[in-house]
Amino acid sequence: MNPTPSTETLRSQLAAHRLLGIVRGTDPGASVRTALTLFDEGIRIIEVSLTTVDAFAVIEEIARATDSTCLLGAGTALSRESVRRAADAGAGFILTPALSEGVDEAVELGLPVIPGALTPTEVHAAAQLGAAAVKVFPANAFPHRYIADLRQPFPGIDLLPVGGVGLEDVPRYFAHGAIGLGIGSPLCGDAPNGGDLTLLRDRARAFVAAAEASR
Repeated sequence: MNPTPSTETLRSQLAAHRLLGIVRGTDPGASVRTALTLFDEGIRIIEVSLTTVDAFAVIEEIARATDSTCLLGAGTALSRESVRRAADAGAGFILTPALSEGVDEAVELGLPVIPGALTPTEVHAAAQLGAAAVKVFPANAFPHRYIADLRQPFPGIDLLPVGGVGLEDVPRYFAHGAIGLGIGSPLCGDAPNGGDLTLLRDRARAFVAAAEASR
């Protein structure tokens, strides 16, 4: 079973493990297998997007199948109800693509939250809510140096680029000061839809190696 980490614990685990795997799929069983494969390959922080088919059941099954070293979150949690249901299913933290009522609900429930933001105003607003980190989304809308540009006025805000982060982007984002990276399709491919888990393992190992080499 998975813990509900403190905000500081989630932040420190992001800094330590550097990668957050994002599972979003059309096949619930395959989505569970994808998450467990990522966990087996050393990706200890996993998000299940609530756009996944039967997402709450998927979260519940992953939570049952993993131990306390897995930090399991629910993503695309835009509404208050979705946050409550995700927490009931076993999600220990919340991610959103934007500042929404889902962020407010997570804060009220005492769940660590990683709100989505893109502009300096949004990044500042997200941090003011007590974010564990701010999800810069979609990160690929700007050059890698955008992370360093944001950190200049906000040196105390930890930034997590998400959106189109490929293997070749890993060292570049870390060089510009990202605390970690949220990676979906470039990592998971079609595995959450029933695709090849062997190829998933290969991609996971490559991303983990790239993150370690970027320290």
